[in-house]
Amino acid sequence: MKLRHLIAGSVSALALIGSASIASASSHREAPAIGFDPAADNTDVWAWVNDGAHDKLYVVAAYNPLEEPSGGPNYNEFSDDVLYEVHITRGNKSLADVVTYQIQFSSTDYPYVDPANLSAPLGGGKEFFSQLSGRKQTYWLTKLDHNEKGEVTKRTVLGQGMPVAPTNIGPNTNAVVYQTKKYDDAFAAKFINPLGFNGSEGRVFAGPRDDGFYVDIGRIFDLANLLGGTPKDNVAGYNCHAIALEIPTATLTENHQPPKAGASDDNTIGVWASASRRQVRVLHRGGGESNFGGWVQVSRLGLPLINEAVIGLQDKDKYNRTKPATDVKNFGAYFLNPVVVRDAEAVGIYKALGVPQDVVNSLKSNRLDIIDTINLKASGHNIGLDATGDVLRVDMGLDSRFPNGRPIPYGAAPNKEQADVTDVLLSVLLSKGTVAVSDGAQANDMPYLASFPYLALPHEGFSDGHGKATDK
Repeated sequence: MKLRHLIAGSVSALALIGSASIASASSHREAPAIGFDPAADNTDVWAWVNDGAHDKLYVVAAYNPLEEPSGGPNYNEFSDDVLYEVHITRGNKSLADVVTYQIQFSSTDYPYVDPANLSAPLGGGKEFFSQLSGRKQTYWLTKLDHNEKGEVTKRTVLGQGMPVAPTNIGPNTNAVVYQTKKYDDAFAAKFINPLGFNGSEGRVFAGPRDDGFYVDIGRIFDLANLLGGTPKDNVAGYNCHAIALEIPTATLTENHQPPKAGASDDNTIGVWASASRRQVRVLHRGGGESNFGGWVQVSRLGLPLINEAVIGLQDKDKYNRTKPATDVKNFGAYFLNPVVVRDAEAVGIYKALGVPQDVVNSLKSNRLDIIDTINLKASGHNIGLDATGDVLRVDMGLDSRFPNGRPIPYGAAPNKEQADVTDVLLSVLLSKGTVAVSDGAQANDMPYLASFPYLALPHEGFSDGHGKATDK
């Protein structure tokens, strides 16, 4: 779905832009501070309801960008010291959570083994192969229900002691450690867990997956060097760590009934994900650390590309530390006056394409069209400024099509999302949605799954690392 069909007031002169290319990663290392904390770095959020029945909401929240599959011996994982959360708002009057899903992880310690004990069996802390150590990571998931003021009224543990899917290391590890012939979909499906009594609250998966975003990072961050080179998906071959939720929509409506068909502000939710750390970290000289104090949010993501392509460097860390409910107050000027337009002008993109200066000037300020797009105005929704912020809107009474949700399925091919969100959002930012702007990366390197948890299997370290064959 092209937003140029949804947004009124087109600027016809921008047709001269044609197929200009510009993009950036959805939220990979997008802010200075979070670049040093990958385990807490939100990379993507997908959210949608299933077509037709609309009885399930799917949310996939990805973290830990650009994981190298062969990056052993200490492979990427969720952090035991991070509070991962998926937030659900509802309606058109507030961005206070109505439901929050908290996911926390716990890993067993390496059991100490005397390295001089030659009779000690395989395993334990003496090993340098981490997968032989016996260390395991599990997690628990807590659902918080809130009142209209956002105050917590109920806490329910929906699952605990659930195993995290392991890293896809290679065939020897499969045979010796995982006791499986292949790290395939059937093996990974063993790590899908029910939530609540008999699965009444849905299902969850947590573990490594293919990074499902596709984008040409290399040319873009060379000051939008778009005139030469061949478009590449620079995220291809990398993994992430994902938390996937399948949630009955009846648990999210105000009356706890399935959503009624048709557009409705009351059944429109806002979805965003975050990561938080304890306020104080103490490193111990003998190894290990302790964490104290309240939780401090260090990363968040709702819509793709907002902190990446809208917010300036001076405010990116602040953006990650604040809530969507304060976005209009704190960052409204960035939405109304998108800096990316001035940057595109500065590097000569508009000039090279012959776009008149008066048209370029009209794109620099008073961009209410951006607010209207993220608030689904084109589909008849009426969301006020008090409920405006960086959340991914999903009207549970409609089939999800970006920007109403961001589905992984329903794409034109198995390796394509329903919409190329980079192209769509940058078309809005750079041209008010009147022209299809593309970065040239048109598909993921792996086909998505047609069923839960939707992201493809993680790349294998043994065969899929980014190294090159050496000379003999």
